[in-house]
Amino acid sequence: MLLRFLLSMLVIHLAAAFASAASGVKPYHLDRNLLPNGCASCHVGFDFSNGGGSYKCLSCHGPLNKRPQQMVMRNIQAKDVSKDFVKNYRHPVFDGKDVHSAREVLPETSSTTPRHAVCVDCHNPHYISSENVYAGVRGKRVGNFNSSITKEYELCYLCHGDSANLPIRSTNKRAEFSTNNPSFHPVEGEGRNLQVISLLRPYREKKGADNDISIIKCADCHGSDDPNSSNGPHGSKYQGLLVDNYATGDKLPESSFNYALCYRCHKRSSILGNESFPFHSRHITGELNFKGGGTSCYTCHSSHGSAENRYLIRFNRDYVTESSSGKRQFVEKGTYSFHGECWLTCHEVDHNPKSY
Repeated sequence: MLLRFLLSMLVIHLAAAFASAASGVKPYHLDRNLLPNGCASCHVGFDFSNGGGSYKCLSCHGPLNKRPQQMVMRNIQAKDVSKDFVKNYRHPVFDGKDVHSAREVLPETSSTTPRHAVCVDCHNPHYISSENVYAGVRGKRVGNFNSSITKEYELCYLCHGDSANLPIRSTNKRAEFSTNNPSFHPVEGEGRNLQVISLLRPYREKKGADNDISIIKCADCHGSDDPNSSNGPHGSKYQGLLVDNYATGDKLPESSFNYALCYRCHKRSSILGNESFPFHSRHITGELNFKGGGTSCYTCHSSHGSAENRYLIRFNRDYVTESSSGKRQFVEKGTYSFHGECWLTCHEVDHNPKSY
């Protein structure tokens, strides 16, 4: 019964893929210049019981010396993704078997659904093309239909958004990136805060010239630490599957390495020069009354979005507790004037409040 279902799904996928090819959009895997043996390149020895398994993808997307001879002779330049999947932080594509199901629905609707990630959760090999890398990937289910994915963040939300079984301490990224929030990194749309004076060019709050960047993607922060690796969040040596280091602890020395991810877009000299917040440097470097070092950007700012304040201000409760009056909040004083007050306790200092 299952085999019959999988075969019928395959027929449907192939028919649609060939229809796309006939319309002028050639899927990569139907290009005979790339796969000279056509369908047989992937489907000979294919395990239909669990969608073929991700190991099959490594035939062409793995180490060069392990690719089929015809691929080597034709000098197919698909990058080796396998080296990223052995790093400390990675999507668990090769960490388990027989978990994926062709019938599964994303986001997960049950808290008991086994969390996993395989190649076909993010890529549909029958449809993917240079014109549309998300082609054929089933989006969020709405009623009896699956929406189409056209943007990267929509794909990420399938597992990192409204899932019924997010891992412990994980948060709903769709809610955090919502453009209804007071502040958010501009993934779904341009930001609402018009005075982010630390931004490095070409990043801008609003796009004013052709080369300005006012919208970013998940992959700008999440992906391989190796710039020569394949695009996408396959694996990284940095925690959080980040393209650069981002220390999120407390009592740390400030350095270009500890906050390398932030300094990709935000000017280090501006932050340490207190251009937007008169005590930025003191907090990050641990100057004056700070004991044992500074604290991470993450202690005061959300990396994705804040439903509470502008400027991504959201306090990390691991290190920020209530003030002596029981408050833990930021109160802005004046629009775009960079003045406010904090009610909290941090580094054993009672802010009840501290004004600036």
